[in-house]
Amino acid sequence: MATHYVPENLPDHLRHYIDGAFVDSVSGATFAVLDPVSNQPYATAAAGQKEDVDLAVAAATRAFTDGPWPRMKPRQRARVLDQIADAIEAQDARLAELETFDTGLPITQALGQAQRAAENFRFFADLIVAQTDDAYSVPGAQLNYVNRKPVGVAGLITPWNTPFMLESWKLAPALASGCTVVLKPAELTPLSAGLWAQIFRDAGVPDGVFNLVNGLGEEAGDALVKHPDVPLISFTGESSTGQLIFANAAPFLKGLSMELGGKSPAVVFADADLDAAIDSTLFGVFSLNGERCTAGSRILVERAIYDEFLERYAERARNIVVGDPHDPATEVGALVHPEHFEKVMSYVELGKTEGRLLAGGGRPTGLDTGNYVAPTVFADVAPDARIFQEEIFGPVVAITPFDSDDEALALANGVRYGLAAYIWTRDLERAHTFARNVESGMVWLNSHNVRDLRTPFGGVKASGLGHEGGYRSIDFYTHQQAVHITLGPVHTARFGATAH
Repeated sequence: MATHYVPENLPDHLRHYIDGAFVDSVSGATFAVLDPVSNQPYATAAAGQKEDVDLAVAAATRAFTDGPWPRMKPRQRARVLDQIADAIEAQDARLAELETFDTGLPITQALGQAQRAAENFRFFADLIVAQTDDAYSVPGAQLNYVNRKPVGVAGLITPWNTPFMLESWKLAPALASGCTVVLKPAELTPLSAGLWAQIFRDAGVPDGVFNLVNGLGEEAGDALVKHPDVPLISFTGESSTGQLIFANAAPFLKGLSMELGGKSPAVVFADADLDAAIDSTLFGVFSLNGERCTAGSRILVERAIYDEFLERYAERARNIVVGDPHDPATEVGALVHPEHFEKVMSYVELGKTEGRLLAGGGRPTGLDTGNYVAPTVFADVAPDARIFQEEIFGPVVAITPFDSDDEALALANGVRYGLAAYIWTRDLERAHTFARNVESGMVWLNSHNVRDLRTPFGGVKASGLGHEGGYRSIDFYTHQQAVHITLGPVHTARFGATAH
């Protein structure tokens, strides 16, 4: 049976944070929060409704309209962002402990999330100080320049996998740009979001700039999307939810940035460094418990090396350590919630009819409680199989052979998603040609998902709308106003100047 580690000083009730104060819902409504090892409630959380979102948006609007934050010089805001990064790093052990307890992520991987969250704030602190805006000169005739201005109140809706880090991905550029924010964290994993309030307060973020409303997506999230005073929504989550947000934001013509689902291919050619490809494709689908949007959950392998790849990959998958998320030896922990566990297990059962089971296929031996799924490998999966086509979001991988570059490309592109792709080959011409032709927002050649924060992050097809990362994030949270100055005479047709 799984051990059950509980961190010290856990809060038993999570509240909203609105206009610099922790508050309960106006209605008093709450919901239970479970931990994924015991599946027992460990806390209640305030369940935000429309009236709570209204209060948060009103506070954020006041802070934007009347407060100092949007008017600070970039260096002033950058100093605050750097202090936020320092505070995150100072408590990364505590943060990782809470994140592991709430999400089921292995502790070693949760520690990495804290470091990435701090780096997001440092990166955007540097970016806003170094940023230049465009100016265009027509010598002797015209000078044109661009004013960059924060848009206003940004609604940030974040998912339950690596919640704190993904919140930082939105909070850092939104705040760096001078926006104020209302954050609606995922209802399944609200624990770490409450840490932001004290971090921001200590760093000198004025009241009302950051507001947090806990609650269900269909209540608090829905109210945020439909609020007329929230001109921007940044959302990470499922494609079906993204479609709903798109429809609900349309009457207000809101700015949208949405990073949605994925079913990313990892394409392994016969000339690849096979040792490195096996290491990376294992990590690419089984790290973070397989609960990652960029997971390489479809592995396409050239037939000449297919049998060897399967044998070595399955042996390694069977060896992966599944267990207590707080144990540093654990490589795959517990899935986030019983309902998600049931969904993933239903795909495992389906996969037994759609592919050849090489590893896993159920609950690991000795882990009778908690949301544990053994890393599961299916081979010989046909491209029309549901486990090939649909996002499972768990430690389950489908492996399919191919015979030619054209077939590999057709298989890679043959799903509705297009977030990431991973290509393994030593052939430079093939690598660049395949990368250009694959339908994905991001491509990694001969590696798994290694991020450079300057580059665009986003997907095509059902995997998203717009891009964030680097200047593209700043572009999303700012208006770019063109100012035109005439430096010489301008020919103007003189309407009405001729007497009749």
